[in-house]
Amino acid sequence: MSTTEPEPVREPHHTRNILLVFAGLMVTMLLASLDQTIFSTALPTIVGDLDGVDEMSWVITIYILASTIMLPVYGKLGDLIGRKGIFIGAIAVFIIGSIIGGWAQDMTWLIIGRGVQGIGGGGLMILSQAIIADVVPARERGKYMGIMGGVFAISSVAGPLLGGWFTDDLTWRWGLWMNIPLGILAILAAIFFLHLPAHSKRKMRLDVFGIALLALASTGIVLISTWGGHDAPHGYAWDSPQIIGLIIGTVVAAVAFVFVELRVAEPVMPMHLFRKLNFNLMTAAGLAIGVAMFGALGYIPTYLQMVTGANATQSGLLMIPMMGTVLIASIISGALVTRTGRYKWAPIAGTLVTAGGMLLLSTMTSDLPVWVMCSYLAVMGLGLGLCMQIFVLVVQNTFPSSEVGVATSTNNYFRQIGASLGSAIVGSLFTARLIDLLAERMPAGAAGQTGSTNSLTPELVKGLPDAIRDIVVGAYNDALTPIFLYILPLVLVATVLVCFVKEVPLKKTIDRGDVTAESLEIDGSNAVAATTGAIGVLEKE
Repeated sequence: MSTTEPEPVREPHHTRNILLVFAGLMVTMLLASLDQTIFSTALPTIVGDLDGVDEMSWVITIYILASTIMLPVYGKLGDLIGRKGIFIGAIAVFIIGSIIGGWAQDMTWLIIGRGVQGIGGGGLMILSQAIIADVVPARERGKYMGIMGGVFAISSVAGPLLGGWFTDDLTWRWGLWMNIPLGILAILAAIFFLHLPAHSKRKMRLDVFGIALLALASTGIVLISTWGGHDAPHGYAWDSPQIIGLIIGTVVAAVAFVFVELRVAEPVMPMHLFRKLNFNLMTAAGLAIGVAMFGALGYIPTYLQMVTGANATQSGLLMIPMMGTVLIASIISGALVTRTGRYKWAPIAGTLVTAGGMLLLSTMTSDLPVWVMCSYLAVMGLGLGLCMQIFVLVVQNTFPSSEVGVATSTNNYFRQIGASLGSAIVGSLFTARLIDLLAERMPAGAAGQTGSTNSLTPELVKGLPDAIRDIVVGAYNDALTPIFLYILPLVLVATVLVCFVKEVPLKKTIDRGDVTAESLEIDGSNAVAATTGAIGVLEKE
């Protein structure tokens, strides 16, 4: 038997203080999302300068892999000991990674710096989402998460534009160095604005074996997808000892991870989460969308530069239609969910529209008008804006606040595994196909004009004779566009999955599990009303 949830009691300054918390989180969202996109327009120049086209995919993949491994760790630690200190520490690690990458003189150090960034970056997004769940009930959270998605869209436009401007007028290294002042600003915002409910006291039992096994399994998945099916030096055949060994090792690590998680006191990824239907559906759909989203978007700016002749800044501007539709769809869908309490329509519509966008992108040719390419990107952006933030909201609505960290991080982990697979698969297929097509189509003696394929940059391509430039442009187009069609079925699978979501009413209060309303204390006297106004006691069924 269920009872009606009590309406949360508003106290003075509730809205003002919630907005201060939200403002601090937005600075961090800006930091994280800028870094995910700022390299997209600069990447062709970076790999040309550092002589590393064959390692291009790792600049993106290593960041996603490192952040993916850390997601469940940050989620669990936040649930155990509170989120504020960990949040600040994650930002500091992110800054250190930016310094390493900014001073890199070769691809190895750039990739190392990106890896360290990923270790810190894993905490930025996940803790921002979990902190919102600490202070805003699910029924009201849609509008906040919609704005979060909108901020991501805005920074996703600003990122490519800044990356292009730095590359064209300054140096691409500013794409990393700019994180230092932004990171310091984010830390200060967290210190002064981020006042959270006092955390329940729980014994600190870090799941070291689980974390290690999860790291091994995650790394194995990405290495298999990156190296499998390619000739040396870019990879290995599927039946090679290296790939077979990786597959066996990954399966063993995954099985051992599940075995450990079922037995430890504080698992980093509790297996009981998977008993909830909505959690499973949202997690599986998020994984599929992650493959499509990150696989497609990571290389679109490179494609635009090489195929249309746009410079780095212009290719960033060409992404505006897509990010504009993400912004509009995210904010409007979040507001509608908050107003009506109905949310199932959003992921269904979003995945269907995303599938349409992928289909359109697969038809692009090198002589297609630029405005048509932009309209295809806008369709995909509309779909992503409708569904991405709602996935997280549904997951958070399924569990009490005491588990919202691990639930959110586990859901994001599988989405990021999809992102890792998408970036790795698309990156490795794109790179291998590009190298093969250039080798196949380039006439004898052209190597003296183009130099090494590892050092091709947009500026170099522009200066080539028309016949040679047409070959390079055609190779870029034919290497990338068919891949969109290959991953389209995954988006359709996501559409089918979200159709089975059970639309459970969004909670109007914050269920804190083992923490009673009377025991809550707030960090900072000015923030008492910020959280107590949003906290009610959810009557148990």
